[in-house]
Amino acid sequence: MSLTDRTKPTDVSLNTDLYEITMAQGFWESGLVNTQACFNVFFRDNPFDGGYAIACGMGQIADLIENFVFEQEDIDYLASLQAPGGGPMFKPEFLDYLRDFRMDVTVHAVPEGDIVFPREPMVRVEGSVIACQLLETALLNLVNFQTLVATKTARIVLAAQGHPVSDFGLRRAQGPDGGLAVARASYIAGAASTSNVLAGKIYGIPVFGTHAHSWVMAFPTELDAFRAFARSMPKNCVLLLDTYDVHQGIKNAITVAKEMEQRGERLAAIRIDSGDLAKLTKETRKAFDDAGLPYVKISASNDLDEYTIQSLYAQGAPIDSFGVGTKLATCDPQPALGGVYKLSATRPSADAPWEPVIKLSEQMYKRTIPGIQHILRFTDDSGCPVGDMILDDAYDTGAHDHMVDILDPVTSYDVSGYDSHELLECVVKDGVRAKEPDTIEQAKSRCRDALMHLDPSIKRFLNPQVYPVGMEQGLSDLRQRLARTERAGSGRKPSHQE
Repeated sequence: MSLTDRTKPTDVSLNTDLYEITMAQGFWESGLVNTQACFNVFFRDNPFDGGYAIACGMGQIADLIENFVFEQEDIDYLASLQAPGGGPMFKPEFLDYLRDFRMDVTVHAVPEGDIVFPREPMVRVEGSVIACQLLETALLNLVNFQTLVATKTARIVLAAQGHPVSDFGLRRAQGPDGGLAVARASYIAGAASTSNVLAGKIYGIPVFGTHAHSWVMAFPTELDAFRAFARSMPKNCVLLLDTYDVHQGIKNAITVAKEMEQRGERLAAIRIDSGDLAKLTKETRKAFDDAGLPYVKISASNDLDEYTIQSLYAQGAPIDSFGVGTKLATCDPQPALGGVYKLSATRPSADAPWEPVIKLSEQMYKRTIPGIQHILRFTDDSGCPVGDMILDDAYDTGAHDHMVDILDPVTSYDVSGYDSHELLECVVKDGVRAKEPDTIEQAKSRCRDALMHLDPSIKRFLNPQVYPVGMEQGLSDLRQRLARTERAGSGRKPSHQE
């Protein structure tokens, strides 16, 4: 099911910041309707002080673009907006232009579920400057959050050491759409299921859930509550032990488990949601084993994250599965990826050569990379990635045996002797999807495979190894020439021969 199954096209085109539309009118009024632009989506730092990120949200880009239209009610709303200085904000002729507007962009993106690193383009957008500008906010909104959630989930799944992790974050997520994005992205990144029933319906994600403390409190005794739930859900029976006292809860759960055995049923698991999880789960495991119930699994929840789960296993906690809510859905402790959308090339028309552009800054790390960028990923004989090279074919020197560091032009990385493949793939061509998007299961499989091949030194939580990302020599030289030219204030752009 697609992104727009829950929205009208009007919800897509107005899901933007106002300045995207004011700039579009400015471009239109300045006679730049035919001007072409190239933008790139990238982030500058890995989230969570980690060594990588998981690309996510790309599978919904084609839906976004194909449904990006301005319907009459959108035009009417924009016509009603007043400028702070008085009078209509938008000219009637520009609104007529928007009425017939269609996204004419071509988009290349990293396959969903693959690993990405700072400063390399996750998404490249080419098309009319107006279309590219109008797309910015909606595209960033789509990719930024899902990439952040997927990365957080991948870390949690890694800490869980192969034990199932379920997304329990809906009630703490940033609204209904945020909850859906969390469920989708977390599943791609390795979560086994979600508590979000709507996400299950829309995306086909397995759903999971049993009962809360309120169930136990609604009955005269905890034992009554457990017995009632076992009768109601004999094939989905997980009992929550910590409503009153875990030790008594263990005894009551054992009683119910034995009664279920007599009926030819089995208690699937128990869940503990508070207290010293390492200590309590050890006691629970021993009690159930001693009672001849080794098949009953132990699930844990309660404000878990990758560090807590890692600590629990370091203490020998016999936990079989995890329900992770708040810290997954809110991506604690980092609420945003910080992905940006930057212009890297322009041309006066679709048949003219591209002219690279650069954004400078007083802060070196904010200096952009110019040109029509794509990525070569180098891998060793076992398929493990060893470095990513950003290049522009128009300035390619063919020197693919080394690459220049993005922040330090005197530092280079040797990538000679490795195989390479192009990372970006075309997902939209001239406003129409170029291929059917991968299924959520295909993206999930890709993520699992990518993480399996990533060096453990990059995946570790504490002081991860920095993965090499650099520029091809010709692109590095172009960047330095452009920077010198712009610093000199001439505004002149170098030719291909310069």
